[in-house]
Amino acid sequence: MAAYTINVPDEKLAKLKDKLSQASFPDELEGSGHDLGAPLSDVRRLTKAWETFDWKAQETKLNSLPNYHTPIKADGFPELDIHFIHQRSDSPDAIPLLFCHGWPGSYIEVTKMLALLKSSSNGVSFHVVAPSLPNFGWSEGPKQRGFGLSVVAFIEACRTAKLTLGRVTGSSMPKLLYPRSVMASHINMIRASPPTWTSHPVLALQHALQPYSEHDKKGFERSDWFNTEGNGYRVLQCSKPQTIGYALTDSPVGLLAWILEKLHDWTDSYPWTDEEILTWVSIYYFSTAGPAASLRIYYEAVHSEVGGVSRDRTQKWIGTVKLGLCHSPRELTLVPSTWARTLGPVVFESKKEKGGHFAAHEIPEEIVADLRQMFGKGGPCYRCVADVAKL
Repeated sequence: MAAYTINVPDEKLAKLKDKLSQASFPDELEGSGHDLGAPLSDVRRLTKAWETFDWKAQETKLNSLPNYHTPIKADGFPELDIHFIHQRSDSPDAIPLLFCHGWPGSYIEVTKMLALLKSSSNGVSFHVVAPSLPNFGWSEGPKQRGFGLSVVAFIEACRTAKLTLGRVTGSSMPKLLYPRSVMASHINMIRASPPTWTSHPVLALQHALQPYSEHDKKGFERSDWFNTEGNGYRVLQCSKPQTIGYALTDSPVGLLAWILEKLHDWTDSYPWTDEEILTWVSIYYFSTAGPAASLRIYYEAVHSEVGGVSRDRTQKWIGTVKLGLCHSPRELTLVPSTWARTLGPVVFESKKEKGGHFAAHEIPEEIVADLRQMFGKGGPCYRCVADVAKL
């Protein structure tokens, strides 16, 4: 691996400013709010702010992180240059942690947790690998079709094994394909179905006898909202990503509005600053593969089953890896614990008072506390990668 430096060319910055200065805006209905999408007043204000936004200052901050890149080869695809944050802890109790982002996030979501993860507490600290997934951020993406979820998992697993020289904690995709490399997983985006008598009889009995709590009922309301009012983006990105890709690539205002909607709707009244929003969106606008490339994983997730992995498969039992669950009240889907426990051998579970889809960014201290409790002294995964140094 080699050090990586972000350096957006001046001509790209000038082109962005020119496009922003010539932006045209739609009107909106009287009394419009976030229920109709990104409000006109917010998009106008942020567009103006983006014109004078000092990206180079943000670039300097991002370059102060431990950025690296390395070539990775997946079977059937050309070699890709993959960017990642790689922070090693000096503590002898450190274990490798793979931090995985999704859309419309990026590796930037881990940054608030880096200092905390590096320091030892409760007998554990973490070496962190946080990639820009292929087609995201500063990583390259393939031009061939079929780059599905299992290929992304392959790249993640290979990179992590190469960089940390050991076994890791990670997310559902790598643990499904590489259970011998992923020792435990902690997730906050929990998608699961009710337990059935044939697949999970004990959970099904518990589900049948135990009434839904107020937490569960509010979770169903949130899930219903997402399925009926917040899911339109996914239909487009799963079915026709190329079409919406033109708008997001040609129009920085279109990209801003598309992501801004999610930053508002998917968080728990998080007090976004203009600097945070514009840095977040700029990473997409200046990304190596371009804004449209990041949408393709949605299409491939439902149309490709490389290695037998589909999106639906990740929402079913994976019994080889210990699982930790984080329930945040403003996540996109919230399910009862009896449903969540159909995903795998749950050894840790927390329910938060606040937080949404971008939990690592919204409530970083609480996510770190989860990890320390799950992997620290007295936790169910304490020393689960104790043999890492021997590998």
